[in-house]
Amino acid sequence: MLFVKAIINFNPYICVSLKVSITMFNIILFGPPGSGKGTQSEKLIEKYQLKHLSTGDLLRSEITSETPLGLEAKSFMDKGELVPDEVVIGMISSALDANTHVKGFLFDGFPRTAAQSEALDKLLKLKLTEISAVLALEVSEEELVKRLIHRGLTSGRSDDNSEAVIRARIGEYHKKTAMVADYYQNFDKVVLIKGEGTVEEIFSNLCNEIDKRLS
Repeated sequence: MLFVKAIINFNPYICVSLKVSITMFNIILFGPPGSGKGTQSEKLIEKYQLKHLSTGDLLRSEITSETPLGLEAKSFMDKGELVPDEVVIGMISSALDANTHVKGFLFDGFPRTAAQSEALDKLLKLKLTEISAVLALEVSEEELVKRLIHRGLTSGRSDDNSEAVIRARIGEYHKKTAMVADYYQNFDKVVLIKGEGTVEEIFSNLCNEIDKRLS
């Protein structure tokens, strides 16, 4: 808790004068490797006019633009260190402030821990908005392995060719997301979505859950 308060209350990278809007609909979408999360993200962004917010993209953009946040992040990365949460939260804050006109955000790649989840919630509260739903695509491990092995035939990715590596990636995904899911379960925001079927069937399931919360 003290760590989270420090990230928000004493974070020089956050501008608290700019507010977003409680009317925004903000989603965290989870899905293991091979779940089709990327495809579903694109469809949700188009249908609900959301802004895709990927921490990886934010890092690359800030570093390329040589912003103070980007330079700060690069200084850690150049030393082989993880970029501190307060810097990432600062980047997310800047992205929120730069897109006050959008209908909501789809968070991708963040948060990854309970502490990050709490820090994100506190940041969004400062901006007068919140996470509306955490949608988690559920696909059996055997189906994921089958999909990724098949993808590996054309993707050229070495991590799609080894079943052992694929299973390790799936295990790592579950380990990381479990903490975040547990945190948001406390607020009744986690929705498990069957991630098997056609792309349109899965998309329809996602939309049904979103529409319930929008109505």
